[in-house]
Amino acid sequence: MLQQGWLILLGISGFFILFGLVAVILAKVRERSYYNSIASRPDAREFLERSPEHPEPGALRVGGWLAIAVGLVMVAVGVIFRLSG
Repeated sequence: MLQQGWLILLGISGFFILFGLVAVILAKVRERSYYNSIASRPDAREFLERSPEHPEPGALRVGGWLAIAVGLVMVAVGVIFRLSG
């Protein structure tokens, strides 16, 4: 690996971790706004039963956690490259 190649890995991993955090926070915001809008309606059946399922916040949350995991693995690889050479 290039002498400064580990810095590139750390930069990319930082992007993945930042992207993951933004996705998790965005999922919370969207889920909260969705259920708050349903709760304000006269028919709160959808709110109480959480039906129909609204998959977007869950998918954002899972994608965010996966991006964070990939970023952490890349940090570990970058540190290993730094220490080995």
